[in-house]
Amino acid sequence: MNIETRKSHRCFDGEVLFQSHKSPTTGTDMNLSVFLPKEKPKALMVWLSGLTCTEENFMAKAGAFQFASRQGVAIICPDTSPRGTDLPGEHDDWDFGSGAGFYLDATANPWAQNYKMYSYIVDDISQFIAASNLDHLPRCISGHSMGGHGALTIGLKHPEMFQSISAFAPIVNPMEVPWGQKAFRNYLGDHEESWKAYDACQLVKSSKYNGEILIDQGLADNFLTEQLQPEAFEKACSATAVSLQVRRQKGYDHSYFFVSSFIDDHLSFHLRQLKLT
Repeated sequence: MNIETRKSHRCFDGEVLFQSHKSPTTGTDMNLSVFLPKEKPKALMVWLSGLTCTEENFMAKAGAFQFASRQGVAIICPDTSPRGTDLPGEHDDWDFGSGAGFYLDATANPWAQNYKMYSYIVDDISQFIAASNLDHLPRCISGHSMGGHGALTIGLKHPEMFQSISAFAPIVNPMEVPWGQKAFRNYLGDHEESWKAYDACQLVKSSKYNGEILIDQGLADNFLTEQLQPEAFEKACSATAVSLQVRRQKGYDHSYFFVSSFIDDHLSFHLRQLKLT
């Protein structure tokens, strides 16, 4: 894999890299960011960002670097969709199309050729990790909102790849909420049976993931009732062997102010799950 470093920044004696590569999966150039701690890393977190975000939001706003540098956690943050395709309707809405890939493989036209963010994370990011000489590290996955949906669904599908899962304000039941229904109908078509492959409440029923999942949800989140509904995932997990901890945080909204307040907790959680502390 040919990786281009566009810019780099020193941070807590580590390094933040903004990089690009050609993706065989999306057929486009893809951007991503990487944090490498000063000392040899002992774990790797893949972070999936939410609607309208790029590979830069988490790196600029989450405040994860001091803890990650001290504890030896490398972080990879991919972009949230292909860029530069200029498909019809791609830039019309903030919650669909560009910046809103929903971490699925589209099957409906015109999205099917490029919008394959599920395979991009599973295949291309794994190749990127190998090319960056990080493939020996135990991995965890986390994300926010749409990215929380991605972290849950990809983590539940691939416990061999990700040994720990967490999320901030995730879309847990996209088949039943407006954001998910809009994305699924456009990307996957009207056959709702195919939607189940990207719904955490459905996937948890058959997942072989045997660790705990941590979710933080702000109670002042204006998307809580209509779009997020963590109680649906709690109900789904209660019927399975998957252990779930949902922490409801009074006064916190949907922003990165919320994420930055609890990101150290999530990194600590992952290190415990990976048996590194």
